[in-house]
Amino acid sequence: MKIYADRFPTALRQFLTDLLVVAWVYVAIRGALWLHDLVQKLAVPGQKLEGAGGGLADNLADAGGKVGRVPLVGDELTGPFERAAGAARSLAEAGRDQQELVDQLAVALAVGLLVVPLGLVLFGWLPLRVRWMRRAASAAALAAAPAGRDLLALRALAGQPLRKLTRISPDVAEAWRQGDDATVNALAALELRRLGLHDPHSHPRP
Repeated sequence: MKIYADRFPTALRQFLTDLLVVAWVYVAIRGALWLHDLVQKLAVPGQKLEGAGGGLADNLADAGGKVGRVPLVGDELTGPFERAAGAARSLAEAGRDQQELVDQLAVALAVGLLVVPLGLVLFGWLPLRVRWMRRAASAAALAAAPAGRDLLALRALAGQPLRKLTRISPDVAEAWRQGDDATVNALAALELRRLGLHDPHSHPRP
């Protein structure tokens, strides 16, 4: 796994990781929206019930009003229509309640689906990304000063694999102790590359 990772520069690995995170967030959001829309379809019966109940209540109320204008018996005949209109309004209210319940359920399920993937991004990937950015910024600032480059070279000596160090010089530690500029620059460039940074002082070898 280590050998496989070394085949790709740090900057490229970081870029690919960022792309994967963006794709992960996009898929999670799309999945949450899909689930929300799917659950919202359960509200269709409530919409039909509200529409039917409301329409029936209006018709019954209108019919009761017309019957109420009948001389002598109008008041007695309007009672059943008013009670039926009230029952129809209750049906319409039940339809509205069902729609509100489905809407709350859809939102809750969509948010629940997003909690885990977004939590992994916010509390897993993002802190690592911010830490890398800080380390890269500090390394870039060190690279601008001679003393800083010497410190980067020391970090490379302490943390880089031996096979990479020996490519610079067979006795790289002694060359660093002697203050050899070429060795210090090569070690500093090696450490900067580990952080995915380009060393402006480095020159391609012939």
